Amino acid sequence: MIYYSTNGKAPLATLQKAVVKGLAEDKGLYMPQSINPLPQSFFGSIQDLSFQEIAYQVADCFFGEDVEAEALRKIVYDTLSFDVPAVRVTDNIFSLELFHGPTLAFKDVGARFMARLLQYFIRDLKDSKDLKEVNVLVATSGDTGSAVANGFLGVEGIHVYVLYPKGKVSPIQECQFTTLGQNVTAVEVDGVFDDCQALVKSAFMDRELNERMQLTSANSINVARFLPQSFYYFYAYAQLKKLGLADNVVACVPSGNFGNICSALFGKRMGLPIKRFIAANNANDVFFHYLLTGIYTPRASVQTIANAMDVGDPSNFARIYDLYNSSHEAICADISGASYTDDQISGTMRECLKQTGYLLDPHGACGYRALQEGLREGEVGFFLETAHPAKFKQVVDDICGTDIEIPARLQAFMKGKKKSVPMGKDFGEFKSYLMSR
Repeated sequence: MIYYSTNGKAPLATLQKAVVKGLAEDKGLYMPQSINPLPQSFFGSIQDLSFQEIAYQVADCFFGEDVEAEALRKIVYDTLSFDVPAVRVTDNIFSLELFHGPTLAFKDVGARFMARLLQYFIRDLKDSKDLKEVNVLVATSGDTGSAVANGFLGVEGIHVYVLYPKGKVSPIQECQFTTLGQNVTAVEVDGVFDDCQALVKSAFMDRELNERMQLTSANSINVARFLPQSFYYFYAYAQLKKLGLADNVVACVPSGNFGNICSALFGKRMGLPIKRFIAANNANDVFFHYLLTGIYTPRASVQTIANAMDVGDPSNFARIYDLYNSSHEAICADISGASYTDDQISGTMRECLKQTGYLLDPHGACGYRALQEGLREGEVGFFLETAHPAKFKQVVDDICGTDIEIPARLQAFMKGKKKSVPMGKDFGEFKSYLMSR
């Protein structure tokens, strides 16, 4: 498979280059030249397949031309060592629980897959003596940092730098990547997520830095991070089909950097029979305003209780825009939007718990509410519960009057000592730090 840049000014790339480089030379995001459809026979029997079996067939469409079949199968099966159940919340609304992986967040899928695929390519490049140590730069608004750090922890030949906004991730999220050590360095940036993302993108574009270090990204700008996220949309459909509820399926995605919903749209192009999508925003609703007006106007992000969605300039908008040939009308035909304040999110969490007994995290609350308000007659919806509520324990407990038990996996992180490098948001300071490593 050949990959091109959304900016259209960079050389075409192989999958290997797209994964190892992360960002194209012209600052664009890599896109596959074609999206291979899955056969109808696959969807006819999808309800009888396991998560791993479904994911392997989807992965083969994306990566099968570039990765040996057995190696790809091993990557998929190792990545998906946990379930992603669709749990009924109301008669027609299901929660796709994406928090059963090692760091209890949806990004375990993409991060674990990318770590294994990058290791596969690094081994190949090392054999040809064409590669030094790979340095993975990742900006996080919460869960990406922990998923990537733990996905790459201890992997030979790779060093991970996690950039996160000071004071703007939950304490438990912070523990998950600042206590690891080994080949993981946490960089605490005095700014917001967009500042962290800007530092990462600037690093990729700096010629001197790239001559000194081999850099790549583990954010959803990397094709190996966002494409595997399509796996669980197929699996959600399979679970609903098994219940006889797959005729009019709506998927609602709490959205920040838009890699998650972008992977779902790729799935639809592959034939996934999801009727339509809802992108649920918090107060950082740049995409929602684009849907309403046709004008995309990035702005500084604001802090909310759904912190992983605090993104004012979502990177993957470029991919969505490219996928739909820059057509606002075509995008709106597949995607609608919703935007909620902190008060609305809080109210939804309390009301859902009271009425159904289901405890939402702030991000899932946006998805649940958007389905409550947006489902039409005869439709069944699932929303993505993107992280375990315990990762936001203080916020959730304060809102819902609960005392969430912290899972053992999270407790283990909290016992470690925080280690981080303080950093301003000036690129010169960040560059000097990396150059001195």
